[in-house]
Amino acid sequence: MPRLNHLRSVSAALVMALASASAASAQSDTEKFFTGKSLDFIIGARAGGGYAVYAAVLQRHIGKYLPGHPQVVGRYMDGAGSLIAANYLYTKAPKDGSTFGALFMGAVMDPLIGEVGQARFDPRKFSFIGSANKETSVCVAWHTSDIQTFEDLFKKELIVGTSGVTSSIRQYPTVLNNVLGTKFKLITGYPGSQDAALAMERGETQGICGLQWSSLITSYPRWLENNQVRILTQISSPEGDPELNRRGVPNMWASVKNEADRRVLSVIFSQLEFGRPYMLPPGVPADRIAAYRTAFDATMKDADFLAEAKKLSIDIAAVSGERVQQLVEKIYATPPADIEKAKEALK
Repeated sequence: MPRLNHLRSVSAALVMALASASAASAQSDTEKFFTGKSLDFIIGARAGGGYAVYAAVLQRHIGKYLPGHPQVVGRYMDGAGSLIAANYLYTKAPKDGSTFGALFMGAVMDPLIGEVGQARFDPRKFSFIGSANKETSVCVAWHTSDIQTFEDLFKKELIVGTSGVTSSIRQYPTVLNNVLGTKFKLITGYPGSQDAALAMERGETQGICGLQWSSLITSYPRWLENNQVRILTQISSPEGDPELNRRGVPNMWASVKNEADRRVLSVIFSQLEFGRPYMLPPGVPADRIAAYRTAFDATMKDADFLAEAKKLSIDIAAVSGERVQQLVEKIYATPPADIEKAKEALK
């Protein structure tokens, strides 16, 4: 009996040693991959805008938490509301973990509710690393406009500049017109939200709708300081953004009249739950996906990262990669009838 117990102890120790060696080998292989690497960070936005600012801060800090501390190089790939970048990540980017991306949240939704033919990717097959925040959008009127409140938009026209098909400044006023009955007049052709904002300042337009609240306070704080804009409504969760609630800004959901409209709006605005998403192409090995997610989570708590975010006035309310993955799967499981209604609302 003592001999049997001895054999059991030896066997258990051998199993533990083999497991430990296997884990060490896997860790070593992951670190070996990243060591000395220069990682491509594909940013599907124009330099200087809100998405680009968030991505640039992440770029400067995430490398120290990846195994082997690789260099991270940002590459701007603007166009079609991040669809060019999304198509590249899905079809052409290396699938080994050497490339990851930042896309507009609208691009993640495009294969579900967007125009047919532009998106050549399935967002469910991306491996999401995380999102830097949950987002809230706002609609604003320039101070010279005669639009004073959100209720005025149901009676009077407000001219707003819009951008690409997946951009929120094009999608959100379109949806509010088609579902709630507002009277935004859309002027198309602006390359991005920065251009649309400048157009408003120059007097070419009277407002902008679908601008992210975090972008407004980061890029245009003077609008608030100088009372140059009126914030007409917030597009957020039904609970609303705490700061906008404090300012007395009405929530778009208060104007929803029936359950059918609520379901349609939920399909479109659910993307706000992952406002600044980052992802890997399909097919990246599981250990490298795990390394990115761990590094992202650590970066979101890093003191230097948070200090830089505070200095730039960008809001950090991180969502884990696993949670973003779940949200995307849930959205893409929406009943077909609701999806078709959402598509109609975007036309």
